[in-house]
Amino acid sequence: MTDGTGGVGAPLGCGGGEPEVSDSLKTFGEVVKAFRKRARLTQEEFAPRVRYSAPTVASIEQGRRFPTPEFVERAEEVLDAFGALRGAARHLSRQPGLASWFRQWARLEAEAVSLHTYECRLIPGLLQTEAYARTLFVNQLPPLGDDQIEAQWVARADRQRLLRERPNTAFSFILEEHLFLRRTGGVEVTRALIDHVLELAELRNVEVQVMPVVRQAHAGLDGPMQLLETPGNRWVAYNEGQRGGLFVSDAKEISVLQMRYARMRSQALTLEDSVSLLQRMRGEL
Repeated sequence: MTDGTGGVGAPLGCGGGEPEVSDSLKTFGEVVKAFRKRARLTQEEFAPRVRYSAPTVASIEQGRRFPTPEFVERAEEVLDAFGALRGAARHLSRQPGLASWFRQWARLEAEAVSLHTYECRLIPGLLQTEAYARTLFVNQLPPLGDDQIEAQWVARADRQRLLRERPNTAFSFILEEHLFLRRTGGVEVTRALIDHVLELAELRNVEVQVMPVVRQAHAGLDGPMQLLETPGNRWVAYNEGQRGGLFVSDAKEISVLQMRYARMRSQALTLEDSVSLLQRMRGEL
């Protein structure tokens, strides 16, 4: 994985969208297993005591599933773990729900001063509802297992907290109108999605603009893009494709992308008109 010093064209890798197991999750799983065996409990005996299924316990012990706070507390109490499980849980990384080639960008995203996103293929992860996201996961090819789907949703939901927990970060989204017209997941999923996007658009640090289907000039025809400003006021970009992502740090390339994004902002509907269009679309569902 590049650290950005490779400039434009430096690939983040092509590992596909499958999440990987992190060392912190594997370590937590081993700690749970050790205390469970110390208590002389099988997974089948332990599972009902923490009110989870045996397969879920197995996934957590194998480091393939992120434990919920409820699991940690119940396991701590059942296994009399001396606070060890609570301590280990504080150091868990949610990275396993992210594709390997996306992790560097996710780290930058968590500290960004501003983040600009243009998307023409699907609603960006930061704006997705759980039902919409799970529709995407379920239909992914090659198919994902239940644990992988759960890990991806947990990671995505964790990222979405940035919109509310970083009120001083400016988030700008330009979304193609046809993303809502496609009705991914069905009418109810789309209606809830529009409601969710409208709710987020009310936040002072979030701007949502819709690019209408009919537009004679469009500066974003080369595809989706994300532009990010770091705390040091350095700009980087990320472009995602079918099987990997492209991290861009070259100043000249960043300038081109910024120019295109600025033009798209003028070509898309205003903030007020975008909200009106989404409200009208919802009423027509």
